[in-house]
Amino acid sequence: MNVDGLVAIDVHTHAEVSSRGQASLSDELDAAAGTYFKAAHRRPTLPEIAAHYRERSMACVVFTVDAEAATGTPAVPNEEVAEAARQNPDVIIPFASIDPHKGRAGVRQVRRLVDEFGIRGFKFHPVLQAFRPNDRSAYPLYEAIEEAGAVAVFHTGQTGIGAGAPGGGGIRLKYGNPMDVDDVAADFPGMPIVLAHPSFPWQDEALAVATHKPQVHIDLSGWSPKYFPPQLVRYADSLLQDKVLFGSDYPLISPDRWLADFAALPLKDEVRPKILKENAARLLGLDRHQ
Repeated sequence: MNVDGLVAIDVHTHAEVSSRGQASLSDELDAAAGTYFKAAHRRPTLPEIAAHYRERSMACVVFTVDAEAATGTPAVPNEEVAEAARQNPDVIIPFASIDPHKGRAGVRQVRRLVDEFGIRGFKFHPVLQAFRPNDRSAYPLYEAIEEAGAVAVFHTGQTGIGAGAPGGGGIRLKYGNPMDVDDVAADFPGMPIVLAHPSFPWQDEALAVATHKPQVHIDLSGWSPKYFPPQLVRYADSLLQDKVLFGSDYPLISPDRWLADFAALPLKDEVRPKILKENAARLLGLDRHQ
């Protein structure tokens, strides 16, 4: 991957459909998310994702979300994401997702995915997976991730998945409080952590955790920048300028729309390249392999 030639690194993109056409969300949840985000072309294939970012001279972190225990819907196989990265190493950085409810089987998957498939990090979606990040039953997973030198990404805040569906599709927002991740950060100081999204309604909590814990970062995915809480913009431009990351949430939000709105934010000129590329390159170790 030619990092110097990249315009940006999008650290938050979703593989939402497998090579067999199987979606990673039920029809109800998928439709609710599409309506909430007003998103078109919701199910690009992995080759289409690679082409989308290559056309824009960007790289992207790609992952699925394994929430099968709570939703009953199998995830896009992590191995497919890894294979797409192998075929498109100039643009795709492979992450994986393991349902915390899989226990020891999940721990074995961490080691296999890192050692055999080159997976660089793991995405957790506590709201969709119905677990608290600081639940001790998930700690063996974190131990394996930390030992492997991989990154852990945690969805935080509200989610558009299930929004507007009866009962929110059964999804409970309480699992999105980033303060639960503070326990994880304290107990696994060697595991880099990304708090995904502006963490409404817990934005101040997320800023506190990221300011206090050296290994905790924040990605800006899932929201158009014009809607960012003012305190998030202020911290991104100052105290957290080395720990905030560009993420779009593609295909729910396109990188084109995100970048257009990002250009209007009141940020210092020297901060913008950090958010768009430099912080992610350092976090992912890409600045050491140019």
